[in-house]
Amino acid sequence: MRAILPLLARLSLLWSLLLGSCIEPYLPEDIGSTRSFLVVDGFINLSGPTTIRLSRTYDVKAGGQPPAELRAALYIEAENGQRYPLAEGADGVYTAAPLPLVAGNLYRLHITTAAGLMYASEFVQAKATPPIDSVTWRPSADGLTVYVNAHDDTRATQYYRWEFQETWEIKPLLVPTVAYINRSMRPIVTPYPELCWASQLSTPIRLSKTTALTQDVVADYPLISISTTSQRLLRKYSILVKQYAQTPQEYQYWEQLQKNTENIGTLFDPLPSQLTGNVKCLNDGQELALGYVGAHGISEQRLFIDRDQLPRAWRPLTGYEDCIPPDTVELPAIHNVFGGNKVVPVRAVYTTGGALRGYTSATKDCVDCRLRGTSVRPSFWQ
Repeated sequence: MRAILPLLARLSLLWSLLLGSCIEPYLPEDIGSTRSFLVVDGFINLSGPTTIRLSRTYDVKAGGQPPAELRAALYIEAENGQRYPLAEGADGVYTAAPLPLVAGNLYRLHITTAAGLMYASEFVQAKATPPIDSVTWRPSADGLTVYVNAHDDTRATQYYRWEFQETWEIKPLLVPTVAYINRSMRPIVTPYPELCWASQLSTPIRLSKTTALTQDVVADYPLISISTTSQRLLRKYSILVKQYAQTPQEYQYWEQLQKNTENIGTLFDPLPSQLTGNVKCLNDGQELALGYVGAHGISEQRLFIDRDQLPRAWRPLTGYEDCIPPDTVELPAIHNVFGGNKVVPVRAVYTTGGALRGYTSATKDCVDCRLRGTSVRPSFWQ
């Protein structure tokens, strides 16, 4: 699934900023109300499955996830009237299999909620996304930077946006050999995984346009910088870059969202402004909808970086610095310490004379890497 949650988080942040600012509160009449409005996240995909997530605005101070919009009916409409329905999945996610959509044609999204509210995005011209030329990286004194390169000989793209997903290996430093079961110590039967993988979706908005250039070429656009001490570089690191071609209007929407959610904090940064998108309610003019539904393809490219490709002088953190060395629990205290199931034994500790003294211990977070990622090896992992 593409990076849906980061956009929802940005819209939630924007909602919060619109409700109040440290400089001067900005409270448009509609945004400042306690009403909940529809959030539409996704795009009409020319090169694969279309995924749209519907949710509702909410007070970010309340915490938790945005409330999903369930039991809605969605379809994609072509300019000639052809309709392509989307099927509802879990948590407000609606999908359609790859569709016979054509670059240059006009498409829009229709939504009818369970409450009977009808929404439609504006017709947008579908754009083919050119392939990514390359994803590269270069080291520096502070770490490394990942770059993307792209071009379009037809000059039909000009407006680019990128998302990315990072994945890296996690290896715990402590491997338990014993387990506390039924108030006794036993050899561990089901070992904790020795290797896990963590993933993270991009949150910064990455945009570039080539309208001022003589050629439609993006050269060495910096996507992300990683410090020499980042635990992502400890073993093996991968980044999957996704590229989207955009219309000028969609690019402008993302550019404004970028300004509202990222360039904030000083007197010289732009104040948050009301940003809705291209989705309108057809049967209630008082209902707002947040989000922009474009129509374009997607191109992807993955990059791997191994630890042995990096300078030896770099010292990435393990993420387990607070776990080493492990504590030792003396025999009289093992039932009190290990009975709560928050601290687990690691290995037996013996006196110099060979008698059992106790056990080293650690919290589960120090031994079970599944609390930081997944033990299921990604299908793309090399």
